[in-house]
Amino acid sequence: MQNILVPIDFSKDSINALEHGLKLANVFNLDLRIIHVRKEKSYDAPFILKGKEKEYTKTTEEFCEEIIEKYKRQYKGGGKFDYVIRTGRIYKAISDQAEKDDSLMIVMGTHGVSGFEEMWLGSNAYRVVCNAPCPVMTIRYGYRKRTISKIVLPIDARQDTRVKVPFVAFLAKAFKAEVHVIDVRVTSAKDVIARLKRYADQSAEYLEARGIKTVRDSFKGSSIADMTIAYAVHVEADLISIVSSHRGNPLGMYLSSEAQDIVNHSPIPVLSIHPAYSKFK
Repeated sequence: MQNILVPIDFSKDSINALEHGLKLANVFNLDLRIIHVRKEKSYDAPFILKGKEKEYTKTTEEFCEEIIEKYKRQYKGGGKFDYVIRTGRIYKAISDQAEKDDSLMIVMGTHGVSGFEEMWLGSNAYRVVCNAPCPVMTIRYGYRKRTISKIVLPIDARQDTRVKVPFVAFLAKAFKAEVHVIDVRVTSAKDVIARLKRYADQSAEYLEARGIKTVRDSFKGSSIADMTIAYAVHVEADLISIVSSHRGNPLGMYLSSEAQDIVNHSPIPVLSIHPAYSKFK
């Protein structure tokens, strides 16, 4: 049985991601698994909690078990809700676990106060987004809405921009969501405009053929990322779906500039899908 995989570092942002992961696991009737990654086998820093009368420490395992106990009544996925603890490089351990589990999706928090903030400002989160074997949903702490009623699907002029469409259709059907297909550009070149229109129209037709309510729009401006985020905020969308990088990137190890800006600056959750992802067609 597939799962929703949620990396946990016990910060508020990762717990917020877990609550979103719970909703997804329930909707799709999937297992839910949390993963914590230790940096070294021989070292596991204790977590210090200040009580009214004394300070006491807990192990990583104890914290994971407490999380399971706290949220198990909210889990309605019909399978297993458990945790794993891995050791090594954070991004590799998460990606490897997703591969092993055949995870449907990784749901991870950003802008945390501890591990995940370090991850995002460094290279680990970028590598998770770019190299995970499944789609990755990144969620800023403070975003509380758990359902998905509107999805923004930006289409650019690259051929692999449509890779994300089948998975978005899958999500939209499950949540009965409306999808906004927007072609966004920074140029007035006629050949680019024609290609954009063709790609966006094909994407909209794919969605409509599956009974998904679809809205089409087109925008020109100075920044694809800014236009996409502004539109998503304006229509009160719950998710933006992007292709994490583009074919031709060395090893696929970095985000395209537009993807990087959207993930870094969007106040709305972002679903990143690798251009090589092909499980949904």
